[in-house]
Amino acid sequence: MPDIEAIADELAAELKKHKADYLEARLEEGQTSHITYRGRELESIGRSTSVGGNVRALVKGGWGFTSFNNLDGLSERVSQAIEQARSAGRGESLLAEVALVVDEVSSGVDVNPVTIPLSEKKNLLDEYNGIIWGTPQIQTSTINYADSRRKTIFLNAAGSRITQERADVNLSILAIAAKDGEVQQVLLSRGSRGDFASMRSLHDEVAEKARHAVEMLAAPQAKGGEYTVVLNPFLAGVFAHEAFGHLSESDFVYENDRLREIMTLGRQFGGKHLNIVDAAAVPGFRGSYKYDDEGTPASHTYLIKEGILVGRLHSRETAAKMNEPPTGNARAISYGYPPIVRMTNTYIEPGDASFEDMIADIKEGIYAKDCFGGTTSMEMFTFSSGRAYMIRDGKIAEALRPVMLTGNVFNTLENIDAIGNDLDRNQGGGCGKGEQMPLPISTGSPHIRIRKCLIGGS
Repeated sequence: MPDIEAIADELAAELKKHKADYLEARLEEGQTSHITYRGRELESIGRSTSVGGNVRALVKGGWGFTSFNNLDGLSERVSQAIEQARSAGRGESLLAEVALVVDEVSSGVDVNPVTIPLSEKKNLLDEYNGIIWGTPQIQTSTINYADSRRKTIFLNAAGSRITQERADVNLSILAIAAKDGEVQQVLLSRGSRGDFASMRSLHDEVAEKARHAVEMLAAPQAKGGEYTVVLNPFLAGVFAHEAFGHLSESDFVYENDRLREIMTLGRQFGGKHLNIVDAAAVPGFRGSYKYDDEGTPASHTYLIKEGILVGRLHSRETAAKMNEPPTGNARAISYGYPPIVRMTNTYIEPGDASFEDMIADIKEGIYAKDCFGGTTSMEMFTFSSGRAYMIRDGKIAEALRPVMLTGNVFNTLENIDAIGNDLDRNQGGGCGKGEQMPLPISTGSPHIRIRKCLIGGS
């Protein structure tokens, strides 16, 4: 693999020779491995390496971007990005000020997960697949495993040079049960910042998930209507990310007049017990980093504090355009893409209620756990739980088929009247936006209780 440190020296010199309102480059070398099963069979297994880079230029408010995996002709790459920017530029170039940085950041893991033998990973996944198919009435399944180790070097014409290494591991297991035309599915998702050990010892969880898929075939469906609903940390974290977090990404806000009117800083969206945070600066999670892909330091950003909208997520450009401080949320999935505003580790801060206290005064409600997808459109959302139970007279009662939760995110935030003391994180899966997915993130929340939540059902 080419010596990208030496290439970075050459590219840094080229950036200083050219003229633009702003000029930056990223170089990246990476290693990945993957294993995929479809049903009982191994579908794909392999390991790959890559190296490449990009140049991004800003001229009169217009951006130019070029990516490449041939590391020759760097001067031409810089010129191409500048010419594109000149063609697009029609106004004023606005970027929030950030300090020049020279730094190196290690991955923080002792063992590169990609270097663990594929045979060892396959043997483990064979065990998980065997558990799934040892469960009666399982109709089909998929297993997707991926890991990576990447080294990136960020450069800009002002003299910043930031080398960051990161590792990532992600596992997704889907099991589908069927009988007499009825179909139910369950999902197990796990991820980490490069620690393959976190993928081991999931045998009991895999078995429990497969059994639950079968049990749901005989479970009743909830009667549709308005309920008091308690969400477990997984589902509550997904709600915070999908239904509210994306509305806090300032490129969405800046480009949408209606959303700018709705997402006015200082507006009250919930009670004083409600705090929602996005924090890349919290170490050890899949969305954590020291600097974003524009070289801006990571931050701990309150989006909602004591029920009040107090912040949003920014790139340098959106921060300047909205006259707000940069938050270090410009991220790209690889060197093939420019950075855009993305979430990192988004979570609801814990309150002081126990789970038992939260359900104690519910005469008839629903306990919704985990998540199996959903859709959002502006402030409207629909999510499917992974599992559900009736709450009767303050106790968890019979199991239900998964329920659909639908509503307006702002009304729902106002209706959160209790927040648990049991913050938990989910690091599986990834976030999609535009063409860039799946981006490593984490979500989190304690249990939360929502009054007047609309449930779809029979």
